[in-house]
Amino acid sequence: MLIRDTETAKTGTNGSAPEGRVPTELVDQLLSRCASPSDLTGPDGLLNELVGALVSRAMGVELTGHLGYEDGEVPPPGQTNRRNGYGKKTVRTKLGKVDVKTPRDREGSFEPRILGKRERQFDGFDEQILPMYARGLSVRDIKKTLEDIYGIEVSTDFISNVTDAVVDELRAWQHRPLEPVYPIVYIDALFVKIRSKGSVHNMAVYNAVGVRVDGTKEVLGMWLQETEGAKFWMAILEELRQRGVEDILILCADGLKGLPNAIEGVFPRTIFQTCIVHMIRSSTRYVPWKERRELCAALREIYTAVDEEAALHALQVFDAKWGQRFPMITKAWERRWDELVPFLAFPAEIRKAVYTTNAIEALHRQLRKTLKTRGHLPSPEAAMKLLYLAVREAQKSWGGRPMNWGQLILQFAIHFEDRLPTT
Repeated sequence: MLIRDTETAKTGTNGSAPEGRVPTELVDQLLSRCASPSDLTGPDGLLNELVGALVSRAMGVELTGHLGYEDGEVPPPGQTNRRNGYGKKTVRTKLGKVDVKTPRDREGSFEPRILGKRERQFDGFDEQILPMYARGLSVRDIKKTLEDIYGIEVSTDFISNVTDAVVDELRAWQHRPLEPVYPIVYIDALFVKIRSKGSVHNMAVYNAVGVRVDGTKEVLGMWLQETEGAKFWMAILEELRQRGVEDILILCADGLKGLPNAIEGVFPRTIFQTCIVHMIRSSTRYVPWKERRELCAALREIYTAVDEEAALHALQVFDAKWGQRFPMITKAWERRWDELVPFLAFPAEIRKAVYTTNAIEALHRQLRKTLKTRGHLPSPEAAMKLLYLAVREAQKSWGGRPMNWGQLILQFAIHFEDRLPTT
């Protein structure tokens, strides 16, 4: 038989099993039941039967450890819990569906580790579905991909259940404890098309990315909201404080309505810095293309000035040349001046880190790739689930701290004195 000959070729010259393998005699005995390859690997084949038997046996051993006595033995004194028969459930593996006997105890306190009470997947198959969903594939696309690549047919309901299982994980992630101090926090909005009340609306998902004291980044949270304002931002910042954040040194964001006032109310010592890149984009929105380069060079003199006094002089020079044609630019910079110039009080390394929200823009570029393939999403819950999985995938590619972080954190320690932890 071809299957048996192949197995025999893997054994030693004397017919014994290699060290650590199942004895050859047992393998031959099992394979004698297989008249064809399908008897071995088919839906009702030997391998499926073995997987079911091994998982059932492993859970039986776990129950023995949980109760403290073997099946058939007299329970130890004081042991009130007892075995309570078996249940049956079908789990999905790469080989197909497998029937498993699940041992039970009377008190219901037994939680098997090899296959949890509510688990229906044994081989980590969920981890193959979730990355595909996180990259923007629809449920039907995932179903077809699994059939084409793995030859495994799964229902769309099963895939939906797998992705829905992350909702509890999302909730726990959104309320997890955070670091006490973040030298830098970036906040920006990402717009998502969501169907609500029979029509599609643009809704903003506000993301916060924090830089830890060791220089590594993490997404602090995501919040979905149709409108923004001081009350909304006050609730978000208060949530961060409840989760353990005691201090933020510099918070960088675009001109989010109400955010500066909310920061003053929750983290009064935090410096708010408006993103200079966003400010330049809004300033040049209505400038003809042929004049844009020269105008941007004039604006550059403002935000690269040595200090606030020099920046104010550069703004006056800009207004003298461009103010008559583009008065709205000067007025916009004057109106938001207190939010634009705080970073000028710092050395070049800190300036470079906080003058723009590019750190969070990079994350949003990855999220947009995911959203692009999906069009609009059926509900706010579906949007948050998809974005959480996409964030989880994106963070896998994040590197460690910046190369110059040692110098940067030293400058933070000098400028902010005792506000950084000493250990």
